[in-house]
Amino acid sequence: MLNDFKAVVIGGSAGSFSVVTKILSQLRPDFKLPVIICLHRLKHIRSGLVEGLNLKSKLQVIEPCDKEKLLPGKVYLAPSNYHMFIEYDNTISLSIEEPLNHSRPSIDHTFFSSAYAYRNKLLGIILTGANKDGAKGMKSIHDKGGFTIVQDPITCEVDTMPKSALREFEPNLILAPEKIIEYLNQLDS
Repeated sequence: MLNDFKAVVIGGSAGSFSVVTKILSQLRPDFKLPVIICLHRLKHIRSGLVEGLNLKSKLQVIEPCDKEKLLPGKVYLAPSNYHMFIEYDNTISLSIEEPLNHSRPSIDHTFFSSAYAYRNKLLGIILTGANKDGAKGMKSIHDKGGFTIVQDPITCEVDTMPKSALREFEPNLILAPEKIIEYLNQLDS
């Protein structure tokens, strides 16, 4: 299983920026998988987040354009006020469809599309957050044979998102952020 992943997808909301920053700052610089990140963001603030993540990340963080190809060892952050879908041809599609779960970008949309594109070759991670967005998407990853990690609710700033996922299905692992980083770094990517 450790050699089989084609992508990592991460979703989070309230409190997740610090966890994502910690993950990216400690991820091996030779990490080869594309990392797809969907965070709830303020829709009227379009800059600063990518720049802040790039200051700490060992991998390049970008906000992708529509139809951009996913490349190994890059981090793709869903742009503010756009849904981010992953297509079968390993490209990204951006959309301004109605918000889902009061969110655009919606973690569920990114997770659902990633699950369909990568099936059992996907590693999905849900982090701290204040609503249920991402719970059904994580279940979809699980149902398609992907590997799922839920941040341990005890370690969350806001535990609603992980607990919502845990009500939907039983993940492969429930881990604190430090253990998520350890797991990612031991992947033979």
